[in-house]
Amino acid sequence: MKILITGANGQVGQALTQRLTGSGEIVALDRHSADLSQPEHLRAVLDANSPDWIINAAAYTAVDKAESEPELAFTINAQAPKMLAEWAAAHGAKLVHYSTDYVFDGTKVGAYVESDAPAPLNAYGASKLTGEQAIAAVAGVQTWVFRTTWVFAAHGNNFLKTMLKLAQTRESLSVVNDQFGAPTSADLIADVTATLIDKVQGGLGPTTGLYHLAAAGETHWQAYAQHVLRCAQARGEVLNIAPEQVAGIPARDYPTPAARPANSRLDTTKLEREFDMALPDWRVGVETVVNQLKA
Repeated sequence: MKILITGANGQVGQALTQRLTGSGEIVALDRHSADLSQPEHLRAVLDANSPDWIINAAAYTAVDKAESEPELAFTINAQAPKMLAEWAAAHGAKLVHYSTDYVFDGTKVGAYVESDAPAPLNAYGASKLTGEQAIAAVAGVQTWVFRTTWVFAAHGNNFLKTMLKLAQTRESLSVVNDQFGAPTSADLIADVTATLIDKVQGGLGPTTGLYHLAAAGETHWQAYAQHVLRCAQARGEVLNIAPEQVAGIPARDYPTPAARPANSRLDTTKLEREFDMALPDWRVGVETVVNQLKA
């Protein structure tokens, strides 16, 4: 079995490469080897490698920047995944693709289920939704699309690492406290993906389609930051700002080029049922990554 991973240098891509080592022949490609901004070149890459599984961990994720360069965001997040799906359908390969909570506008009370109507607030969310729809429109492809949320890892740039850095260098820190979701580690995403591959190769499903993949529980950005700092303190980290000193502010006081949903909670009932697994609380992943950074 040959597994081709795009975006191998990203947060999810690195976690996948590490987690799937030993599951088969791994072809881990970064953006220089598989550039999704040039979808026409991907076909030759796939032809040369002939994978049994394509795991698309590459994406345009600069949410605010996408407002000023939407064409590039749509090329990477929609056109390229469509091409991957078309190749997979033509060659009998299986495709795993990752999407986002940003396909929703965040106005729902409660967690979003897969059948809720999308309504993205920004160009990034719109590009990811178009990617989902483009994949779904390809006939005959076996594909699993996972919507994830608030992704973080020990490598790459993310909110967790930013909070640690700011708490070491600043004297005060204010964080949004009216946007809710569940921080989800790249390792958890990789674990679910590995479980999928094992089950499918063993003839056990899960069925193809769209799934919500997020850690259990919920929080807001301020409480998330405070928990990160508490974990760092427990590991002996010297901080200028104590967890209780992180102030909360409404999103309107922290304007950004791209609007964010106030509610990014994703209901994972379908995934847990189909995969026969329970997803861990978000704090587990945070504590693990803080420990990895300290080590």
